[in-house]
Amino acid sequence: MNAPRTRVQRRPVHGVLLLDKPLGLSSNQALQKAKWLLRAEKAGHTGTLDPLASGVLPLCFGAATKFSQQHLDADKTYETTVRLGLKTSTADAEGEIIETREVRCTPGQVVEVLDRFMGPISQVPPMHSALKKDGKALYEYAREGETVEREARNVVIHDLDLLDMQLQGDAPFLRLRVRCSKGTYIRTLGEDIAEALGCGGHLSALRRVGTGPFVDSQCVTLEQLEGMNENGRHDALLPVDVLLPSYTEIVLDKDSTGRFLNGVRRHGPWNDCDQVVVYGEHPRALLGTAVVHGGELIPGRLLSPIEIQQILEKSPAPEPLLAEQV
Repeated sequence: MNAPRTRVQRRPVHGVLLLDKPLGLSSNQALQKAKWLLRAEKAGHTGTLDPLASGVLPLCFGAATKFSQQHLDADKTYETTVRLGLKTSTADAEGEIIETREVRCTPGQVVEVLDRFMGPISQVPPMHSALKKDGKALYEYAREGETVEREARNVVIHDLDLLDMQLQGDAPFLRLRVRCSKGTYIRTLGEDIAEALGCGGHLSALRRVGTGPFVDSQCVTLEQLEGMNENGRHDALLPVDVLLPSYTEIVLDKDSTGRFLNGVRRHGPWNDCDQVVVYGEHPRALLGTAVVHGGELIPGRLLSPIEIQQILEKSPAPEPLLAEQV
Protein backbone atom coordinates (compact mmCIF):
# COMPACT_ATOMS: atom_id res chain seq x y z
CA MET A 1 0.00 0.00 0.00
CA ASN A 2 1.23 3.47 -0.80
CA ALA A 3 1.83 5.86 2.08
CA PRO A 4 -0.83 8.56 2.61
CA ARG A 5 -0.07 11.80 0.81
CA THR A 6 -0.75 15.09 2.52
CA ARG A 7 -3.26 17.29 0.77
CA VAL A 8 -3.45 21.00 1.50
CA GLN A 9 -6.88 22.48 2.17
CA ARG A 10 -6.66 25.68 0.11
CA ARG A 11 -8.12 28.96 1.32
CA PRO A 12 -8.67 32.47 -0.03
CA VAL A 13 -5.54 34.55 0.59
CA HIS A 14 -5.18 38.13 -0.64
CA GLY A 15 -2.01 40.22 -0.48
CA VAL A 16 1.63 40.56 -1.49
CA LEU A 17 4.51 38.59 -0.04
CA LEU A 18 7.98 40.09 -0.48
CA LEU A 19 10.12 36.99 -0.79
CA ASP A 20 13.90 36.89 -0.63
CA LYS A 21 14.31 34.24 -3.33
CA PRO A 22 17.18 31.85 -2.63
CA LEU A 23 19.83 30.81 -5.12
CA GLY A 24 19.04 27.71 -7.14
CA LEU A 25 15.25 27.97 -7.24
CA SER A 26 13.34 29.27 -10.24
CA SER A 27 10.80 32.02 -9.57
CA ASN A 28 7.98 29.55 -10.14
CA GLN A 29 9.46 26.99 -7.74
CA ALA A 30 9.72 29.68 -5.06
CA LEU A 31 6.15 30.78 -5.78
CA GLN A 32 4.76 27.26 -5.50
CA LYS A 33 6.57 26.71 -2.19
CA ALA A 34 5.19 29.95 -0.72
CA LYS A 35 1.73 29.17 -2.11
CA TRP A 36 1.80 25.77 -0.38
CA LEU A 37 2.93 27.29 2.93
CA LEU A 38 0.14 29.89 2.81
CA ARG A 39 -2.35 27.31 1.49
CA ALA A 40 -3.46 29.90 -1.04
CA GLU A 41 -5.93 29.23 -3.82
CA LYS A 42 -4.44 31.61 -6.37
CA ALA A 43 -0.94 33.05 -6.78
CA GLY A 44 1.41 34.68 -9.29
CA HIS A 45 4.59 36.76 -9.40
CA THR A 46 5.52 40.13 -10.87
CA GLY A 47 8.33 38.98 -13.16
CA THR A 48 10.94 36.26 -13.01
CA LEU A 49 14.31 36.20 -11.30
CA ASP A 50 16.94 33.78 -12.65
CA PRO A 51 17.67 30.63 -10.59
CA LEU A 52 21.28 31.86 -10.18
CA ALA A 53 20.04 35.17 -8.73
CA SER A 54 18.74 35.83 -5.24
CA GLY A 55 16.74 38.70 -3.82
CA VAL A 56 13.48 40.60 -4.00
CA LEU A 57 10.63 38.66 -5.63
CA PRO A 58 7.15 40.09 -4.96
CA LEU A 59 4.57 37.29 -4.93
CA CYS A 60 0.89 38.10 -5.45
CA PHE A 61 -1.97 36.16 -3.89
CA GLY A 62 -5.68 36.25 -4.66
CA ALA A 63 -6.90 39.72 -5.62
CA ALA A 64 -3.31 41.00 -5.84
CA THR A 65 -2.77 38.91 -9.01
CA LYS A 66 -5.11 41.34 -10.80
CA PHE A 67 -2.54 44.11 -10.37
CA SER A 68 0.73 42.23 -10.83
CA GLN A 69 1.12 43.67 -14.35
CA GLN A 70 1.35 47.17 -12.88
CA HIS A 71 4.63 46.21 -11.24
CA LEU A 72 6.30 44.79 -14.35
CA ASP A 73 7.31 48.28 -15.50
CA ALA A 74 9.04 49.11 -12.20
CA ASP A 75 12.75 49.95 -12.10
CA LYS A 76 14.98 47.26 -10.61
CA THR A 77 18.16 47.51 -8.50
CA TYR A 78 20.84 44.80 -8.49
CA GLU A 79 24.17 44.13 -6.85
CA THR A 80 26.40 41.98 -9.02
CA THR A 81 29.96 40.70 -9.28
CA VAL A 82 31.65 40.56 -12.68
CA ARG A 83 34.53 38.08 -12.82
CA LEU A 84 37.07 39.56 -15.21
CA GLY A 85 39.27 37.62 -17.61
CA LEU A 86 37.04 34.55 -18.04
CA LYS A 87 34.30 34.53 -20.66
CA THR A 88 31.62 31.82 -20.43
CA SER A 89 29.07 30.38 -22.85
CA THR A 90 26.14 31.77 -20.84
CA ALA A 91 27.69 35.03 -19.55
CA ASP A 92 27.32 33.70 -16.00
CA ALA A 93 28.91 31.11 -13.74
CA GLU A 94 26.65 28.32 -15.01
CA GLY A 95 28.28 28.20 -18.45
CA GLU A 96 31.51 26.69 -19.70
CA ILE A 97 34.64 28.84 -19.95
CA ILE A 98 35.12 29.63 -23.63
CA GLU A 99 37.87 32.24 -23.45
CA THR A 100 40.59 33.36 -21.05
CA ARG A 101 42.30 36.76 -21.26
CA GLU A 102 44.74 38.75 -19.19
CA VAL A 103 43.30 41.66 -17.19
CA ARG A 104 45.33 44.78 -17.95
CA CYS A 105 42.87 47.60 -17.30
CA THR A 106 43.49 50.33 -14.73
CA PRO A 107 41.08 51.78 -12.13
CA GLY A 108 40.81 54.91 -14.28
CA GLN A 109 39.78 52.87 -17.31
CA VAL A 110 37.15 51.06 -15.23
CA VAL A 111 35.58 54.37 -14.19
CA GLU A 112 35.66 55.66 -17.78
CA VAL A 113 34.02 52.50 -19.14
CA LEU A 114 31.30 52.50 -16.48
CA ASP A 115 30.45 56.09 -17.42
CA ARG A 116 29.85 54.91 -20.99
CA PHE A 117 27.16 52.52 -19.85
CA MET A 118 25.14 55.15 -18.00
CA GLY A 119 21.81 56.36 -19.39
CA PRO A 120 20.01 54.92 -22.45
CA ILE A 121 21.88 51.96 -23.93
CA SER A 122 21.16 49.21 -26.43
CA GLN A 123 21.41 45.52 -25.52
CA VAL A 124 21.23 42.34 -27.56
CA PRO A 125 19.34 39.77 -25.43
CA PRO A 126 21.48 36.75 -24.46
CA MET A 127 20.83 33.38 -26.09
CA HIS A 128 20.39 31.87 -22.63
CA SER A 129 17.18 33.77 -21.84
CA ALA A 130 13.44 33.09 -21.79
CA LEU A 131 12.78 35.62 -24.57
CA LYS A 132 10.92 33.92 -27.42
CA LYS A 133 11.59 33.90 -31.15
CA ASP A 134 9.10 32.19 -33.46
CA GLY A 135 7.32 30.78 -30.42
CA LYS A 136 10.44 29.15 -28.98
CA ALA A 137 12.51 30.37 -26.01
CA LEU A 138 16.04 31.48 -26.88
CA TYR A 139 17.55 29.14 -24.30
CA GLU A 140 15.98 26.20 -26.19
CA TYR A 141 17.87 27.20 -29.33
CA ALA A 142 21.03 27.61 -27.23
CA ARG A 143 20.70 24.11 -25.75
CA GLU A 144 20.56 22.75 -29.30
CA GLY A 145 23.78 24.59 -30.12
CA GLU A 146 22.01 27.08 -32.36
CA THR A 147 22.43 30.85 -32.33
CA VAL A 148 19.62 32.95 -33.78
CA GLU A 149 19.51 36.61 -34.68
CA ARG A 150 18.14 38.86 -31.93
CA GLU A 151 17.06 42.46 -32.22
CA ALA A 152 18.75 44.94 -29.90
CA ARG A 153 16.56 46.41 -27.16
CA ASN A 154 16.71 49.88 -25.67
CA VAL A 155 17.00 50.06 -21.88
CA VAL A 156 18.08 52.71 -19.38
CA ILE A 157 20.81 52.44 -16.72
CA HIS A 158 19.81 55.06 -14.15
CA ASP A 159 22.69 54.43 -11.72
CA LEU A 160 25.86 52.37 -12.03
CA ASP A 161 27.98 52.42 -8.87
CA LEU A 162 31.35 50.73 -8.38
CA LEU A 163 31.21 49.11 -4.94
CA ASP A 164 34.52 47.27 -5.03
CA MET A 165 37.15 46.06 -7.49
CA GLN A 166 40.23 43.93 -7.72
CA LEU A 167 42.24 44.08 -10.93
CA GLN A 168 45.20 41.97 -9.80
CA GLY A 169 45.57 38.44 -8.50
CA ASP A 170 44.00 35.12 -9.45
CA ALA A 171 40.36 36.28 -9.47
CA PRO A 172 40.00 39.90 -10.63
CA PHE A 173 36.49 41.30 -10.34
CA LEU A 174 34.21 44.33 -10.27
CA ARG A 175 31.33 44.58 -7.80
CA LEU A 176 28.58 46.84 -9.07
CA ARG A 177 25.24 48.26 -7.99
CA VAL A 178 22.87 48.84 -10.91
CA ARG A 179 19.52 50.64 -10.98
CA CYS A 180 17.90 50.05 -14.34
CA SER A 181 14.70 50.04 -16.35
CA LYS A 182 12.60 46.95 -16.95
CA GLY A 183 13.95 44.51 -19.51
CA THR A 184 17.62 45.08 -18.66
CA TYR A 185 19.78 41.96 -18.82
CA ILE A 186 22.42 42.29 -16.09
CA ARG A 187 24.36 39.34 -17.52
CA THR A 188 24.62 41.16 -20.83
CA LEU A 189 25.57 44.41 -19.08
CA GLY A 190 28.35 42.71 -17.13
CA GLU A 191 29.65 40.91 -20.20
CA ASP A 192 29.58 44.12 -22.27
CA ILE A 193 31.42 46.09 -19.58
CA ALA A 194 34.11 43.40 -19.34
CA GLU A 195 34.43 43.35 -23.13
CA ALA A 196 34.83 47.13 -23.21
CA LEU A 197 37.67 46.73 -20.69
CA GLY A 198 39.40 44.43 -23.16
CA CYS A 199 39.51 41.35 -20.92
CA GLY A 200 36.07 39.80 -21.19
CA GLY A 201 34.23 38.38 -18.22
CA HIS A 202 31.06 36.89 -16.81
CA LEU A 203 28.65 37.38 -13.90
CA SER A 204 29.71 35.33 -10.89
CA ALA A 205 27.00 36.63 -8.52
CA LEU A 206 23.71 38.49 -8.85
CA ARG A 207 21.26 39.75 -6.25
CA ARG A 208 18.19 41.92 -6.75
CA VAL A 209 18.09 44.33 -3.84
CA GLY A 210 15.15 46.43 -4.99
CA THR A 211 12.19 46.45 -7.34
CA GLY A 212 9.94 49.49 -7.52
CA PRO A 213 9.31 50.66 -3.93
CA PHE A 214 10.33 47.32 -2.39
CA VAL A 215 13.79 46.55 -0.96
CA ASP A 216 15.41 43.36 0.31
CA SER A 217 15.29 44.44 3.97
CA GLN A 218 11.49 44.10 3.78
CA CYS A 219 11.64 40.52 2.52
CA VAL A 220 11.16 37.19 4.26
CA THR A 221 12.94 33.98 3.31
CA LEU A 222 11.28 30.63 2.68
CA GLU A 223 12.98 29.34 5.83
CA GLN A 224 11.49 32.17 7.89
CA LEU A 225 8.07 31.53 6.36
CA GLU A 226 8.34 27.82 7.19
CA GLY A 227 9.15 28.67 10.80
CA MET A 228 6.01 30.79 11.26
CA ASN A 229 2.59 29.61 12.39
CA GLU A 230 -0.47 30.22 10.22
CA ASN A 231 -1.18 33.65 11.71
CA GLY A 232 2.45 34.71 11.31
CA ARG A 233 2.46 33.74 7.63
CA HIS A 234 -0.70 35.70 7.01
CA ASP A 235 0.70 38.71 8.89
CA ALA A 236 3.74 38.62 6.59
CA LEU A 237 1.49 39.59 3.68
CA LEU A 238 1.28 43.24 2.64
CA PRO A 239 -2.07 44.66 1.48
CA VAL A 240 -3.01 44.41 -2.19
CA ASP A 241 -2.73 48.15 -2.83
CA VAL A 242 1.04 48.22 -2.16
CA LEU A 243 1.25 47.37 -5.87
CA LEU A 244 -0.31 50.76 -6.67
CA PRO A 245 1.89 53.22 -4.75
CA SER A 246 1.86 56.10 -7.22
CA TYR A 247 -1.81 55.93 -8.15
CA THR A 248 -4.15 58.85 -7.43
CA GLU A 249 -6.71 57.95 -4.77
CA ILE A 250 -10.48 58.39 -5.15
CA VAL A 251 -12.99 57.41 -2.44
CA LEU A 252 -16.60 56.61 -3.34
CA ASP A 253 -19.72 56.68 -1.16
CA LYS A 254 -21.86 53.57 -0.68
CA ASP A 255 -24.19 54.20 -3.62
CA SER A 256 -21.38 54.94 -6.06
CA THR A 257 -19.39 51.95 -4.76
CA GLY A 258 -22.05 49.48 -5.82
CA ARG A 259 -22.47 51.04 -9.25
CA PHE A 260 -18.71 51.25 -9.82
CA LEU A 261 -18.28 47.56 -8.99
CA ASN A 262 -20.95 46.79 -11.59
CA GLY A 263 -18.82 48.56 -14.21
CA VAL A 264 -20.90 51.77 -14.29
CA ARG A 265 -19.01 55.02 -14.89
CA ARG A 266 -19.32 57.68 -12.22
CA HIS A 267 -19.19 61.47 -12.65
CA GLY A 268 -17.37 63.77 -10.27
CA PRO A 269 -15.06 66.77 -9.85
CA TRP A 270 -11.94 64.81 -10.70
CA ASN A 271 -8.99 65.82 -12.86
CA ASP A 272 -8.03 63.61 -15.79
CA CYS A 273 -5.73 60.81 -14.67
CA ASP A 274 -4.66 57.49 -16.19
CA GLN A 275 -3.72 55.82 -12.90
CA VAL A 276 -6.41 55.88 -10.23
CA VAL A 277 -6.94 53.57 -7.26
CA VAL A 278 -10.52 53.52 -6.00
CA TYR A 279 -11.76 52.81 -2.47
CA GLY A 280 -15.16 52.44 -0.86
CA GLU A 281 -15.84 54.85 1.99
CA HIS A 282 -17.71 52.86 4.65
CA PRO A 283 -16.04 50.55 5.32
CA ARG A 284 -12.86 51.66 3.63
CA ALA A 285 -12.02 48.95 1.11
CA LEU A 286 -10.02 48.67 -2.09
CA LEU A 287 -12.39 48.40 -5.07
CA GLY A 288 -9.96 48.42 -8.00
CA THR A 289 -8.32 50.71 -10.52
CA ALA A 290 -9.76 53.22 -12.97
CA VAL A 291 -8.99 56.15 -15.25
CA VAL A 292 -10.57 59.61 -15.18
CA HIS A 293 -11.37 61.31 -18.50
CA GLY A 294 -13.56 64.37 -18.78
CA GLY A 295 -14.83 64.06 -15.22
CA GLU A 296 -15.81 60.42 -15.74
CA LEU A 297 -14.44 57.67 -13.51
CA ILE A 298 -14.05 54.69 -15.84
CA PRO A 299 -13.63 51.29 -14.12
CA GLY A 300 -10.51 49.24 -14.89
CA ARG A 301 -9.44 46.13 -12.95
CA LEU A 302 -12.03 45.49 -10.24
CA LEU A 303 -12.18 43.27 -7.18
CA SER A 304 -15.24 41.07 -6.81
CA PRO A 305 -17.60 41.66 -3.86
CA ILE A 306 -16.51 38.28 -2.47
CA GLU A 307 -12.82 39.28 -2.61
CA ILE A 308 -13.58 42.59 -0.92
CA GLN A 309 -15.50 40.85 1.85
CA GLN A 310 -12.73 38.30 2.38
CA ILE A 311 -10.13 41.07 2.64
CA LEU A 312 -12.26 42.99 5.14
CA GLU A 313 -12.79 39.89 7.24
CA LYS A 314 -9.19 38.71 6.67
CA SER A 315 -8.64 35.11 5.72
CA PRO A 316 -10.58 32.54 7.71
CA ALA A 317 -8.72 30.06 9.93
CA PRO A 318 -7.39 27.23 7.76
CA GLU A 319 -8.78 23.73 7.83
CA PRO A 320 -6.44 21.03 9.13
CA LEU A 321 -4.39 18.99 6.68
CA LEU A 322 -6.26 16.00 5.32
CA ALA A 323 -4.63 12.70 4.44
CA GLU A 324 -5.81 10.83 1.40
CA GLN A 325 -4.84 7.46 0.05
CA VAL A 326 -3.28 7.50 -3.42
